[in-house]
Amino acid sequence: MEKKSIHHGECFFGLYLKHIKKTKTIPMKKIILLLLFISFSAHSQTNRFTGTWSTENCKDCSKEYVLTLNIAQSNSKIFGTAEITSAHEKFVTGIMEVTGYVYVLGEKAQISMKSKNGSVSAVLYANEGVIQFTKRGGSDLVPKETILTKLYD
Repeated sequence: MEKKSIHHGECFFGLYLKHIKKTKTIPMKKIILLLLFISFSAHSQTNRFTGTWSTENCKDCSKEYVLTLNIAQSNSKIFGTAEITSAHEKFVTGIMEVTGYVYVLGEKAQISMKSKNGSVSAVLYANEGVIQFTKRGGSDLVPKETILTKLYD
């Protein structure tokens, strides 16, 4: 039996993969699918929406009101509170209850906000330290669209 020496360009893992290909003991498709599953699982467990978010530091937003979301994400669920503060009485909402869920890849969330004056549904898109807030329906408690920046974790 001839011994094979490890050449400079080959490593143990490469030889192991060649052995698996020859013997066909473990199909490569299964290994690749397992690695993909692990990477998606790790990616989806980041809680992008957890924290205190506000329009307070937004440069392009209206300064007539400040929308503040204080939310916590647990796996695919979202819970928290929201409030609009303003010098104008017509914009002030008081504390609103926030509930919702996060979509599979974790970049988009669907929330509903309820207060004594009505309820609103909205979609949140997380992107590099900011959240895009887009109202989908309900009463006129919140703005149609705004950008929220993270104040606290």
